[in-house]
Amino acid sequence: MRQRARAFTLIELLVVIVLLGILVSVAVLSVGGSSGSRELRDEARRLAALIGVLSDEAVLDSREYGLLVNSEGYRVLRYDEVATRWLEVERRKVHKVPEWMRLDLELDGTPLELVAPTQREDDRAGLSGDGERTARRAPRLEPQLLILSSGELSPFSLRLSERQQRGGGWLVTSDGFRLPEARVVEDRR
Repeated sequence: MRQRARAFTLIELLVVIVLLGILVSVAVLSVGGSSGSRELRDEARRLAALIGVLSDEAVLDSREYGLLVNSEGYRVLRYDEVATRWLEVERRKVHKVPEWMRLDLELDGTPLELVAPTQREDDRAGLSGDGERTARRAPRLEPQLLILSSGELSPFSLRLSERQQRGGGWLVTSDGFRLPEARVVEDRR
């Protein structure tokens, strides 16, 4: 008597492949996490790294830097001793955060209200007279966070969270002497 070879049929193989595909897609979706929390993490780490780089540049170049934070993002400023005012750093443009992201800044333990930026209308070409120019000039830029050439920073705590959520998010902090660090804040519900 001859024995028949036993093997899987094509339909059985296709069913197993479909089931494996479904299991893999469910596993990827459950492990992936939300893109919002990932974006918060990336933004917090990016900001901590930026302040660290600015601190190094301030010490090496003997130059004072500042960070102006508003409700829509932040910008890097440097102090111009000749003009005796804060100016935008040209190579670092204004960084806007996504609309769903909320920024809360505390300086030395005091919460600050972050408002939307105002449109500046400086006469950069210098075509008008001094009197006209000063009358039209918007308020001077003043950073909340100072990054000094001595290596010191303003003691701060900047919380990045989703606007709809009250707890959770990421916190970028510095005591003024150490470089800032980004850490996750647990949800307090």
